[in-house]
Amino acid sequence: MSELAELGLSSYEDQAYRSLLVTGAVTATELSNISGVPKGRIYDVLNNLKARKLVETQPNDPKQYVAVQPETAVDILLAEKTHEMAQEWNRHLEAAETVRSNLLPTPPTRSGFWRGSLGSDEMSTALQQHMRTAEDSVHAVMGTPYESSMWETFQTEIEAFFEGANSELTVDLLLSETVVTVLPDRFPSLIDERSVDVTVRTISDVALSFDVIDQVETTIDLPHPVAGGDRIGVVGIQDSKVVEEFEKCFQQLWANADPLI
Repeated sequence: MSELAELGLSSYEDQAYRSLLVTGAVTATELSNISGVPKGRIYDVLNNLKARKLVETQPNDPKQYVAVQPETAVDILLAEKTHEMAQEWNRHLEAAETVRSNLLPTPPTRSGFWRGSLGSDEMSTALQQHMRTAEDSVHAVMGTPYESSMWETFQTEIEAFFEGANSELTVDLLLSETVVTVLPDRFPSLIDERSVDVTVRTISDVALSFDVIDQVETTIDLPHPVAGGDRIGVVGIQDSKVVEEFEKCFQQLWANADPLI
């Protein structure tokens, strides 16, 4: 590829322009013979070069063509290439903005994170306060990390969960079968003692622990990456689309679960 081709000239345009620099003013037919550009293409090539101001015409009969000076031609081609690169850059910027808008995950509009290990005092307090915000219903799922822990570790959280609930609340509690094996034999009586309306079901397996409060907020346990029987904290999300997804997930699990209490 020649330097002129890199600046945007086609092969025939390159041949015609270089030939005109040597010949001076010539007719289209003469230039075709000299440059090797086919007669069927020579007028299109010359018209293109003229439109780009690289070739001028002289009012002779027949019409003759003459090339502009190389310095002028290079400046013209460089300006064209710069304009093309600027347009291409703008297209890339627009494509990047589209990716940000449509493809990358968007953070929830309202969210919070509470750091706390399983059974810790701060997490029990946070859970109790969290339940106090519920007015109508709570849909809760217990799987990881409760499955790999002991009842004595998370008992305080269960107690805080129900202590924060008002008496008019409806609670649907879904436990994985592994969590059920961790619970004490007295667990049914502990549930019966609560003033809230509680229904407990069990299912073979759940992917993670979460709850949905009044279908306006969901909290999700973040399992500890090293300690299997613990968590690093809980994230709370009030984004309506996220809450809707978790409520839909709960209903699917609930429909396939078996009554426990």
